[in-house]
Amino acid sequence: MLNFEKLKDGKQLNGLALAYMGDAIFEVYVRHHLLQTGATKPNELHKRASKIVSAKSQAAILFTLQQQGFFTEAEEAVLKRGRNAKSGTVPKNTDVQTYRYSTAFEALMGYLFIDKQDERLEELISQAIEIGTSGRKTNESAT
Repeated sequence: MLNFEKLKDGKQLNGLALAYMGDAIFEVYVRHHLLQTGATKPNELHKRASKIVSAKSQAAILFTLQQQGFFTEAEEAVLKRGRNAKSGTVPKNTDVQTYRYSTAFEALMGYLFIDKQDERLEELISQAIEIGTSGRKTNESAT
């Protein structure tokens, strides 16, 4: 991992700022994973990445991990902050509720990254990629 200077306390950043960082971090890890699988054609890489990083997929991953009791109490609090953050924009390809859950998922990744909880971040991303690439159906109505 790159050696970034620690930013201000992640607890002081709003949910959207955390999600902004988390979105980028997750995208990098997913792209790295896809290159490791041997995929090299740009169109194939884009399609496969989109299936994992889409709002619908991220919300499904979040629900699956919650059902498994994966998150700590502190992480659930960050998820709630991310979910309740009001972006002021309307999502193009998904409904507002799904968008909010994907924002919560990204916010947690941003928080773990900013807080330098690298081991936990990698554990979360590893689980997310596994779930996102498995094709398993998840119960999207659970929270």
